[in-house]
Parts: sequence; C-alpha cells; structure tokens
Amino acid sequence: MMIYGTALLAICTLIGISIGEELGSFLGVKANVGGVGFAMLLLILTTSWLIKRGRFRPLSAEGIQFWSGIYIPIVVAMSAKQNVVVAMKGGPAAIVAGVLGVGISFAMIPYVNRIGAPKDALPAKLEEVPTENMR
Repeated sequence: MMIYGTALLAICTLIGISIGEELGSFLGVKANVGGVGFAMLLLILTTSWLIKRGRFRPLSAEGIQFWSGIYIPIVVAMSAKQNVVVAMKGGPAAIVAGVLGVGISFAMIPYVNRIGAPKDALPAKLEEVPTENMR
C-alpha cells in the first residue's frame, strides 16, 4: 500500500511540474513557475478528497510521509537547476510571476480551507484514518 502513496505523489508531481512549465511558457519565462507548489496543492486536495470518502489507507500515507521527509532536499535540487540570475536579467516577468504566485497562493488559502474536509473529519494521527468501506 505504500506504493499507492508514492504513486499519488508522483502523479501530483508530474501534473504540477507540467502546470509550472506551461505557466512559465505563458509568462515568457524559460523556467518552471511554481510547479512544486502546484504539485503539493494537488496532493493536499487529493488526499483530503480521499480521506473524506474513506479511501485513504494509513499504509498509503506512509508512502507520502517517506517522501515528505526528503521534500526539502528535492526542492533545493529543483531550484538549484534554475538559473535565477538569467531570469532576473530577462526582465520584470520573473519578479511579476513570483509576486503573483505568492499573492494568488495567499488568496487561495481561505478557499482551500472551505473545500477541505471538516476539522472533525480529519484524523489527528495517521493511525486514526478510518479503514472501513475500503477495498
């Protein structure tokens, strides 16, 4: 079951990276703009959706927890490959994209909280994730 959590993370990462590449292309920046952030947002939304429907098993969560332990090194490695100096010399698009990305992310927090699972539906610990009605 751990592989399902890892697979979910991989799918969210691929979709997020694709969105980031398209956004960068749309903004005229030859870089991934927020791909990892989109991936993590998609992972949070998908996991919340699965928990609400009783389809998220604790063993699947362990696959996600494993990768979350190395999340920061992955982000550092991904951002290191992007040439920030060249992006900044390319014009104000990089600054505008960064400011817009942060602003939109902050603005989305209340909406994501509203569509998320109710506080009493989310388990305090992974061991408390309901396992009934699961295949």
